[in-house]
Amino acid sequence: MTPSALLALLAEVERGALTPEAAASRLATLPFENLGHTRVDHHRSLRAGLPEVVFAAGKTPEQTVQIFSSLAADGVDVLVTRVDAATAQAVLARHPAAAHNPVARTVALRQSPQASEPRGHIAVVCAGTSDIPVAEEAAVTAETFGTRVTRLYDVGVAGLHRLLAVQEDMKSVHAIIVCAGMEGALPSVVGGMVGVPVIAVPTSVGYGASFAGAAALLGMLNSCSPNVSVVNIDNGFGAAYTAVLIARASSKPSRP
Repeated sequence: MTPSALLALLAEVERGALTPEAAASRLATLPFENLGHTRVDHHRSLRAGLPEVVFAAGKTPEQTVQIFSSLAADGVDVLVTRVDAATAQAVLARHPAAAHNPVARTVALRQSPQASEPRGHIAVVCAGTSDIPVAEEAAVTAETFGTRVTRLYDVGVAGLHRLLAVQEDMKSVHAIIVCAGMEGALPSVVGGMVGVPVIAVPTSVGYGASFAGAAALLGMLNSCSPNVSVVNIDNGFGAAYTAVLIARASSKPSRP
């Protein structure tokens, strides 16, 4: 249930086009729907501005399909992250209008009215090609929720000239997500070049001493750029969720 859908429902009752009983029936699953294995949070859009997102890892394909269908019936944009091939196939069989991104490991269904202009603009930057799966999870998440995304991939500090070549592309955005493994230096460099929030995502890319992303995580937490904040290892989704909220707030028209 989105804020606009709730207002439309109340307007129907006010006009007499819908009985209070019928409206109550539509609202029966608020604030959540109990599927037995999952309590689907239909109220989240009203509270947080964005609907619940499904984390598919650890769930069976059948469970994921049931949760996806419950959210889709509510009319919101639906996103599932960390899907495997079997889960993606099961969701698409029930919802053929959804889009599967195998690199990002996501399945997304856009249902909200397509606005003429996206709500905010972010950049998703990654250090190397090996970081693209995490970067794509971030990009797909942001696009699913109506934010414009500029992708700037393979611009790591091992070839600083590549980053300098895209500096202009980072000047018009409201927030920047930076995904990097190895030593995780890229967010600090980007943070020193821009005047917007930088959300750093350490990736589990690197040789043994990178400790599956722990080295990048610690490096990012110790960034000397004060506009850098850090999410968990490989958490492109969490970075994008935060970036979308920043972009939406930053792109709102100022009050006179």
